[in-house]
Amino acid sequence: MKVLMIFDQIQSGQGGKENPNLPLGGKTMAIGSASMLGPILKKLGGVVVACLYCGDGYFKNNKEEVKFKITAMVKKINPDVVICGPAFNYAGYAEMCAVLAHEINEKTDIPAIAGMSKENERTILDHKDLIDIVVMPKKGGIGLTESLENICTLAKKIVDGEDTSEYAKQICY
Repeated sequence: MKVLMIFDQIQSGQGGKENPNLPLGGKTMAIGSASMLGPILKKLGGVVVACLYCGDGYFKNNKEEVKFKITAMVKKINPDVVICGPAFNYAGYAEMCAVLAHEINEKTDIPAIAGMSKENERTILDHKDLIDIVVMPKKGGIGLTESLENICTLAKKIVDGEDTSEYAKQICY
């Protein structure tokens, strides 16, 4: 299972909140928070083949450009699945994850899912019927390992063509 991940500036390791205008970029390797999912994906026969990133401020100010370019980059890299997040309780990043997962699902045949914490209530309400959003704890919260296992397992089930409706009810908003 080839996994592409989408990060903000923080989760990609490209800066903190002081660097929200990081332009769109990518690496054909695991970077930043991808290391948290690596061991779980390995157990499921998966590997992170690429990571795309963009500052949440850059996304906010260039939404249409980022949506267009991310979709084109996803098509070019051609992973089996895209994981947007984990966005934790970062509001701007959570919105970026939800919007990009929806755009990828609409414009490609490559499935995309997102993960974020309940603090992103507005984003969750706006997108939970459009995409699978896996329940995650806020940054530093309890249950991170379980939620990462859930997002990887959901990705695997989607890639394997399984009916994910019952599983998604258990782990998604």
